[in-house]
Amino acid sequence: MSTPVSGPADYARTCVVCHVAGRAVPPAPDDRLYERTAACFVTLKKHDELRGCIGTLEPAEASLGAEIARNAYSSALRDPRFPPVREDELGALTVSVDVLAPSEPCAVDELDPARYGVIVRAGFRRGVLLPALDGIDTVAAQVGIALQKAGIRGDEPFEVERFTVRRYREGDALSTAEPHEGPDGIDG
Repeated sequence: MSTPVSGPADYARTCVVCHVAGRAVPPAPDDRLYERTAACFVTLKKHDELRGCIGTLEPAEASLGAEIARNAYSSALRDPRFPPVREDELGALTVSVDVLAPSEPCAVDELDPARYGVIVRAGFRRGVLLPALDGIDTVAAQVGIALQKAGIRGDEPFEVERFTVRRYREGDALSTAEPHEGPDGIDG
C-alpha cells in the first residue's frame, strides 16, 4: 500500500510556513497533478475571514507545483490588502487551492456564481472572482464585485469570461476535491 500524496492545499500550507519562516520550500509531492501546467489561486483565511488570496489566470510557472509555491508566497507575503503573515498566525490559518481550467468568453446571463468564476475586462483593467464563495449567490453580486475590484463602473462597456475550478482544501486527498469544474474538466 502506497503512502497517500498530500493534496495541493496541504502543499500550499507547507509552502506558506516555509516562506514565512524564511526556509526553502520542499519540492512538490511526486504526483502527475503537480507536474502539469495549470493556473491556480492560493487562498488563506484566518478565523473564516480572508487573510490573503493571490493567483494566476494563466500558468506563470512550468508546473502546478511551482505555481502553488509561487502563489503561496504571494498570498502570505505580498497580498497588498494585508500585512505579511506572521509566524504566530500560522496555526489560525486555513488554506485552499483552486486549480483553474482555461477561461472562455461568455455573456453575463451564462454565468452561475456557484459553478463559474468570472473575469471582467475593460481595456487594461481586469477583475476576477472565484466561484462558490460564501455570500455570493447571484450573478449581479458576482459581476458587481469583480467590476469594483477592476475599477470598472457598471455603466462602462466590459467583456466577460468564465472559468471553472477544482477546489482543494487541507486534508483533501487528490481525488476528493470539490468538483467546481465544467464539462471540459481540468484533471490532467
